Amino acid sequence: MCCRFNEFGVDGGPAAKELVPKFNIFKRNLSSKLGVALPNIDPRQLVATVITSKALGGILFVFGSSFGAYILLFYLALVTPILYDFYNYSSEKDAFGALLNDFLQNVALFGALLFFIGMKNSIPKRQIKKKAPKSKTV
Repeated sequence: MCCRFNEFGVDGGPAAKELVPKFNIFKRNLSSKLGVALPNIDPRQLVATVITSKALGGILFVFGSSFGAYILLFYLALVTPILYDFYNYSSEKDAFGALLNDFLQNVALFGALLFFIGMKNSIPKRQIKKKAPKSKTV
């Protein structure tokens, strides 16, 4: 993808220009499947949410926080089906392969984050050691 959601301007920057058309297609497809009209979302708020969740989640994850991993899970769940919409292309198009590859890469990252959270939760917290009773000498 040309834009990596690093810039934020008055109108949402170049990220909004890339995200808005794809988000509108995603919203239209989802609302037709669910049979419910989805609310309108301001593109600037959507881009700000994406940038903030990516930055905050990444920083917390680097320091080993499972909360950061949850934020990155939210980011991947939000962005992956919208940005990498390979399902809107036929398999003969060149964009199909590139989008499918990026989509599967994000699915793998999602799985890795789930694995991290599972391993983090399987490590027992600090256990209090019971002191052995001292034998009394008479």
